[in-house]
Amino acid sequence: MRAVMPNRSMLSLCFVGMLLAVPSGAGWSATVEVYYGPDDAPLDRLTTLYRHATRYLYVAVYGLTSPRAVEAMVAAKKRGVDVRLITDLKRTEDVKQLTALHTLQLAGIPILVNQHDGLMHLKQVVIDDEVNASGSMNHTTSGNRYNDERLDVITDHAITAKAREKFLAMWNDHDRYREWK
Repeated sequence: MRAVMPNRSMLSLCFVGMLLAVPSGAGWSATVEVYYGPDDAPLDRLTTLYRHATRYLYVAVYGLTSPRAVEAMVAAKKRGVDVRLITDLKRTEDVKQLTALHTLQLAGIPILVNQHDGLMHLKQVVIDDEVNASGSMNHTTSGNRYNDERLDVITDHAITAKAREKFLAMWNDHDRYREWK
């Protein structure tokens, strides 16, 4: 009796079928939206997320000069949302960023800056245990209008909880971060 050997195409097809049948993670249900600047107007999506925050809005961003982002953060604070910002100390020397920070501070939004030698170079937003946005985009007008940037919006409780834990660990790390005044 002669054994039948499947051809490579059949083996490849079976392998792909097995990969599709096996879940990539336990209960994986995240949705991911990807926005590229300037074509996809990532700042529009970001400010929409800010407007929908109901409990908290935690922002860690290197550059923050966009008046629209600042306005959306202030509006969230006025709605009773817990809004917090962590940014880079060296960026506070930029006049536009300084203006944005003063506006946030006047609205009662607490701001921390790094006091370690490295940059606070994250671009991450964590909202209400469900939404986590990150990528290369700073919250700046040029980051939205001119630069090649990326913003990923991930809707998933487990991933967002991990991002929230990282933000709060930074927030509570008084050796590396201090209040901006």
